Amino acid sequence: MIGMEKHIHAWEPWFFIFFGLFHMHRIWALLDRSSYASFWMGIMDDKGWPYFLIMGILAGLCVLGIVTFIRERKANYLWRWIYIFGGGYVLFDLFAIATGLSFWQKLLDFMFDTSSSYWNYIWSFFILLGTVVFILGVRLLLDRRNMKAEERTL
Repeated sequence: MIGMEKHIHAWEPWFFIFFGLFHMHRIWALLDRSSYASFWMGIMDDKGWPYFLIMGILAGLCVLGIVTFIRERKANYLWRWIYIFGGGYVLFDLFAIATGLSFWQKLLDFMFDTSSSYWNYIWSFFILLGTVVFILGVRLLLDRRNMKAEERTL
């Protein structure tokens, strides 16, 4: 791999910070089950402009991540596998929601059942996932700044 140097694109830390915050907003689900479930089920059922804006941003970021993984395949970091697995999952999730796949709708109904004894486990998992992804984004931001500082001193 002579000549293939690893680098972190300027947008990559922000990608993970955004997804981390997006998952961490689910703290709301632990604080107020009804309003959280009502809000998101309403967004998914109405399919108005907020739905398309949110889904478009999420899909665009996932495609960008997957393309980056492919383009950087000869000099990838391990954390870029998140683009393949996480991005693939999110794209499938968006597809399943948009097309109304029945088994996925049943899963969503289960996830948003405010009387479920699993509610706190489900949403705590997403909050934990978001926290880890957010920390990764901050770490990448710091690593990128350090790389840039080293480049300036060379």
